Amino acid sequence: MNATEPASWIAFSRNECIASGAPREVAAEVKRYADSHAQNNVLVFDARTSQTVEIDLRGSLSTVLKRLPAKPEQNASTPAVSKRTAGRPKLGVVAREVTLLPRHWEWLAGQPGGASVALRKLVEHGMRSNKDTDRIRQAREAAYRFMNVMAGNKPGFEEAIRALFAGDIERLQHLASKWPRDVRNHALSLASASTGAGNQG
Repeated sequence: MNATEPASWIAFSRNECIASGAPREVAAEVKRYADSHAQNNVLVFDARTSQTVEIDLRGSLSTVLKRLPAKPEQNASTPAVSKRTAGRPKLGVVAREVTLLPRHWEWLAGQPGGASVALRKLVEHGMRSNKDTDRIRQAREAAYRFMNVMAGNKPGFEEAIRALFAGDIERLQHLASKWPRDVRNHALSLASASTGAGNQG
């Protein structure tokens, strides 16, 4: 789940995928669908994280598209870097409060470059060493979010969740075999991202 990848959304109605791809394309298709299927609910997800996406469908198509964020791919948890002020390092550094015990501050102060440099090195090392673990966790969380919304009332759901977090993709495929095709395929695609396994349609 690379945050630098372009944003991708996926939309469902009545267990069927009605659109997937770039946010503006999905929003346009959802607007057209909603206008002709007013009685059907539509759910839109970030295709990688499975966070739900709210689209204001009031008004014309051009109005709907104008209301979309300029950069929907920016993760809400990623802080925007403010304009650099005098004395701020030219590294895109974001200042935040860190709470540590006195002995931690003493150790950091004694490191080459001081506390800030030492902390950045520790974080970079942690990011590299935990890359695979983080990828697996994020993929499983994304699959869980989607499954919880779209398959929470489907047969075998609870066992499927257990299989997901156990990393047993084969069992998950079996348990999800009776789910609606589009729901099953997207759930398995998300789950398989944690193992590198291919999607079984």
